[in-house]
Amino acid sequence: MSIPAGPVPVAALDRAKLLAARFRAANDRPYLATALFSLTVVASDEVPTMAVDRHWRCYVSSDFVARLPVEQLAAVWIHEVAHLLRDHHGRADLLTATDRHDHHRVNLAQDCEINDDLLADRLPLPAGRVDPVATGLPPGLLFEQYLPLLPPTGHTWNCGSGAHGQGQPWDLGGTAGTAAVRPVEANAIRRQTAQAIRTHARGRGSVPGGWQRWASQVLEPTVDWRQVLTGLVREAAAWASGAVDYSYRRPSRRSSALRRVVLPSLRQPLPRVAIVVDTSGSMSDEALATALGEITGVLRAVGIRGNRVTVLACDAAVQVTRRVSSVHDVVLTGGGGTDMRVGINAALRAAEPPSFVIVLTDGQTPWPRTPLHDTRLIAGLIGVDTPEPPAWIATVRIPAT
Repeated sequence: MSIPAGPVPVAALDRAKLLAARFRAANDRPYLATALFSLTVVASDEVPTMAVDRHWRCYVSSDFVARLPVEQLAAVWIHEVAHLLRDHHGRADLLTATDRHDHHRVNLAQDCEINDDLLADRLPLPAGRVDPVATGLPPGLLFEQYLPLLPPTGHTWNCGSGAHGQGQPWDLGGTAGTAAVRPVEANAIRRQTAQAIRTHARGRGSVPGGWQRWASQVLEPTVDWRQVLTGLVREAAAWASGAVDYSYRRPSRRSSALRRVVLPSLRQPLPRVAIVVDTSGSMSDEALATALGEITGVLRAVGIRGNRVTVLACDAAVQVTRRVSSVHDVVLTGGGGTDMRVGINAALRAAEPPSFVIVLTDGQTPWPRTPLHDTRLIAGLIGVDTPEPPAWIATVRIPAT
């Protein structure tokens, strides 16, 4: 946080006021309490205002603390810890050498990433704080996206090496006697804070959207769900194709060498797949569009030709059952309650049961209690914060488009 330091005489740090502000920040935003109380206070009049290093030390100017009321100091505490929670110094290390050199500009971009969330949360940041919307910048971007939108010179923002990654004169270093948080501990703090944010939001508490998105990224690292889904489908298809058995439907060619003896031949079945699509009222149009798109991907990934894929539109009852070879053949109806077990059971009762069943749903459904006999089950959970199915069900999380 860059606030011009006025010509105030150097005085002893008012720790009672500073710690009261941290307590207020933790009390008002309890999901940030663990992170806030992980910071170690270091008094330093070399720092203009407040700054952090990558070891979770918070350097504080006594003049700055004296000039600000408690409620604004509480907001600055949240601002500074946000740099560390979002791993700004680690992300800054990945920038080009040119961008890293202009660390004041990097810091400004990082403040844009943080402050649009804090201002939306009505935090009373001090005068002079960065407001990306007020300066004509779009809200909700990462600092890497803000960086090219900012001019290269004329910036003085300095939240410390814990933000922009460049060492500062007041830094104690990693081996100093003052307590330091190690990287593995920092990651644990981030995960614990992210879980607290998710729990607070589920309890209908007020959590800004930016913090919720950050928590989702920490708890569910970005993975190409298309590759995960395709991998699960290929594995299930290979498992089904590996069920080689003897069959008399096509006698062995060796039978011609034996009189009055018919030998069976080895048969490798082509897998069949049933796709149960959740069409209940809890599924949005966007989620259904995602489900339809994934049907196309599944058909392509399985590589099955002909009508060997059955799609069942299901809410609390099976609405439509159709064999398809293209997504254009799919018809989805429904909109009532939710019980995907009905669709799964209907698929298993078919004259030619599927080798595996894929359920595309938002997860608001009961599941079978035990694994299916001779059939694998894959759940494609569409959306965020979807309930977890039983552990024996292969699961992939699909963001709703």
